[in-house]
Amino acid sequence: MKSLKKKIRFRINLKSKHLLAIMTMFCLSTIVATLASGITSAPLKDAAGMIVVPFENSIDRIADWLVTVSRNFQDKQDLIAENEDLKAQIDTLMTQNNILLQDQTELDRLKQLYNLDQEYLDYPKIAARIISKDPGNWYDNFTINRGSEDGVRVDNNVIAGKGLVGIVTSVGPHWATVRAIIDDSSNVSAMTVGTSDNCVIEGNLELIDEGKLSFTQLYDQDGKVTVGERLVTSNISEKYLEGIFIGYVSEIWQDTNNLTKAGTLVSPVDFRHLKDVFVITVNKQDDSYKPAYSAADDGTEEGTEE
Repeated sequence: MKSLKKKIRFRINLKSKHLLAIMTMFCLSTIVATLASGITSAPLKDAAGMIVVPFENSIDRIADWLVTVSRNFQDKQDLIAENEDLKAQIDTLMTQNNILLQDQTELDRLKQLYNLDQEYLDYPKIAARIISKDPGNWYDNFTINRGSEDGVRVDNNVIAGKGLVGIVTSVGPHWATVRAIIDDSSNVSAMTVGTSDNCVIEGNLELIDEGKLSFTQLYDQDGKVTVGERLVTSNISEKYLEGIFIGYVSEIWQDTNNLTKAGTLVSPVDFRHLKDVFVITVNKQDDSYKPAYSAADDGTEEGTEE
């Protein structure tokens, strides 16, 4: 058994240590035999050509492929860098465009305020910005950044856009709350411009979702009031100054009493996006108040105005 293990170990050691020497001697013997027998080296060259040339061609193709891959990779990196630059330029342009849009919006808002100021030039007023509002989509009750220190008082009328917004209900030193005419508790004595007929405009938050207000108690015996008629604050209003534009008649129908008419009107004020307003700092009860608008009073008494 021991002698068998030694033979196996000998054979393994022989292969590992002497294989290279044996192969070398075999190659040398083959060369010498070839030279001695006068055999030409052409077959060897042909064999070498069949093996080496395709190998070299493969190496060339691989090298070309690697060059192409490297070039494509570089092109891809260049495109990525260029794309990042373009994205940065787009971001910059978008920022500049947003600023321009904001500036344009601000300019339009200031123009609108200026035009409103000119339209009611006879009334003293002060500009104010809305700083808070009640929950909901509409500006039915909100707070402005002007107060008693700025000359704002309770019952001051508030305007924006091209018409009446509401009335001041409470005042602090540097703030005031405003109830808009769209509020459910709001009532405004109004009259038609064309016929001077009186009516009452009532707030309705459900109706304002359609962009409308409602009016009632319109005395139009001759049927002259039609769709498109302008409504302004009435000369008999207790709290609202005379002649402030409220809106256009959009619908009109006969009341159930067959004596008066009711309907809806569209306000020029965007009560969903209010931002800045004017507060008229004179009240109707003031001795200094002078109507900026005159219309015939038909003597009709209205309901309680709030």
